[in-house]
Amino acid sequence: MDITKFVVSHRENALLYGDYATYRAQLSRKLLNSRKKLNIATKSRGKFHPKAQITAEQISDNHEYLHLALLTAERTWAHAMSMKASHAADTKGMTGKTRSHIVSRLEKGARTAEKLADVLSQDAVSGANPNDILEARAYAALLRGAANFEKQSWEDCIVSYAVARMIYSALSTSTKGDIYKDLLTDTIDPSIRYAAYQAKIPRTQPIPSIAKKAFAKADDDLVDRVKAVNPSVLEQGDVTMTGVTGAEGAPTTITWRSREVKIEDASIAVAWASVQTAKAKLTERLSSASSLAPKDKAAAYDDILAATQDAVDATKQAIDELRGEGVTQSDPRMQSLQITRTAVNFEMISWRIGRNRVLAGELDGARATFDDLSKRGKKAQEAEQASERPKEEAPGRQIAKLKEKVVLYDGTLQSLETITELPGVANDQELFTRLQATTQYFTALKSLAIARSHSLAHNDANALALIRHALTQTESALPILSSTSSSEESSPARNIVVSAADVQTLHSLLNGELQRARALVEISEHNKNKKPSSGSSSSNGKPLIGQLANYPSSGQVNLENIVVYPPRLEAIPVKPIFLDVAWNYIDYPEKIAAGGDKKQQQRQRTEEVQEEQTQEEEKPKKRGWFGFGR
Repeated sequence: MDITKFVVSHRENALLYGDYATYRAQLSRKLLNSRKKLNIATKSRGKFHPKAQITAEQISDNHEYLHLALLTAERTWAHAMSMKASHAADTKGMTGKTRSHIVSRLEKGARTAEKLADVLSQDAVSGANPNDILEARAYAALLRGAANFEKQSWEDCIVSYAVARMIYSALSTSTKGDIYKDLLTDTIDPSIRYAAYQAKIPRTQPIPSIAKKAFAKADDDLVDRVKAVNPSVLEQGDVTMTGVTGAEGAPTTITWRSREVKIEDASIAVAWASVQTAKAKLTERLSSASSLAPKDKAAAYDDILAATQDAVDATKQAIDELRGEGVTQSDPRMQSLQITRTAVNFEMISWRIGRNRVLAGELDGARATFDDLSKRGKKAQEAEQASERPKEEAPGRQIAKLKEKVVLYDGTLQSLETITELPGVANDQELFTRLQATTQYFTALKSLAIARSHSLAHNDANALALIRHALTQTESALPILSSTSSSEESSPARNIVVSAADVQTLHSLLNGELQRARALVEISEHNKNKKPSSGSSSSNGKPLIGQLANYPSSGQVNLENIVVYPPRLEAIPVKPIFLDVAWNYIDYPEKIAAGGDKKQQQRQRTEEVQEEQTQEEEKPKKRGWFGFGR
């Protein structure tokens, strides 16, 4: 039958574009249409007949009778809310007649809803399931609680809203929607808290405990139906503070800078207990898995950030309630809440800074590593496991990752500035000085990251200036942050506390980076100011490593051409080839000793050839035919 969904959807659709008067007019039209569907509408100029009571048989035959009863109850509620809204701006408040009119409307709606719940309780005839009966009882209790609220009958109001709260809490565990949760947080819980305050119930008792005690006064049949849906709702222990009857270990005090104040609001105590539990879980997880990636370490902070945010919201709500009651700032309760507000906000911002430090990388991102800040790739992990150096990324990607670090440092610096604006922080000289030193530490890290990006872009002078600024900031913060106690350094979970080892490591690193930056600037300036001469090593184009035996006449060398890089493939003379070519031009001593002088042999051969030619020339030549010549 979806009674709760039917009511909530009609309210949301109407109030989204109008007010309660508009909602009432819409309900009147829907009531008329519903009566026409059921053929029970009074005809024009017809005689009025009293409306008959809706029976279980009618609901079983046609669910439109159920909608008719719900629309009737909703119209009376909308009428009462429209009158209340129209008198909300009156300075003198509502008069007695107006309040009695509002109460009469809400009483009529509550009676209609209660009659509908009784009819649906006859499940054998009406065909309603257990959830439908519980939803009808909860809706009737919701309207009865609103009527008691306007009558200022606070005890009855708490009992009615407690019935609605326990039923919706049980139903919310068996369904996936957020309809019941929205009713609990927006309507029921604030009404119970205000009625409990008017009934002089201490704030140390949380709303679940108040609702459970009030629900015990309900009838046994309703208790059995709730247990059938979810028995854990009634069996869970009271969540109250230490020192209160039925307490389960929630803290009663909170300590901030040697000041211990009492927690008087139960919601703050429960939220602060959740913070302590989340802190212990975070420490345990980071201690057991030290090799987690930065992304996984940052994800471990989600629970404690959510818990601290709940504590901040609970504190703000408690302060707003006291201000609404007209409590001045000088009241001790308000003073205690202001200290609590500073403590819980400091805790939340501290863990937010710790998450940024984890994302920045090892040593808060001081080392020049360009791994992905959110995750590490498989190739980098495999190369590290194989003891191989991973492939160096392009300068553009390295600069992009340095920008990510700068964004994290900016967020940290903004969080530190937010802390200084909390009440009481500026008056605490010791804390304010430490916060300034922490700001200088992260400013140095930011300057170092920007300097490295300038160095990658070959802006050596800018990099030197930024590194010098970072070193100055670190030297100012070093004496203050070096006094951090060992107990604060021992926790593996990082927060706002900067250990002495962190700042000393950064100081040593910046000293080395400063010397390196100075050397690079010196080389750059030397290259700009030098005047290469005609006899320098740059004239022949050879690198300096190939001219080490030649002293430059001008006394200057070309430092831009030291080696050929990357090396080129060149031909180099090798001994076997050299001997093969020179074999015919070398006289070896052992051959001379053996009489193998090749030149002398050649001369002898030349003389013999010449003698043979001379002898041939001296022979008489034949003349004419048969040796006769002229």
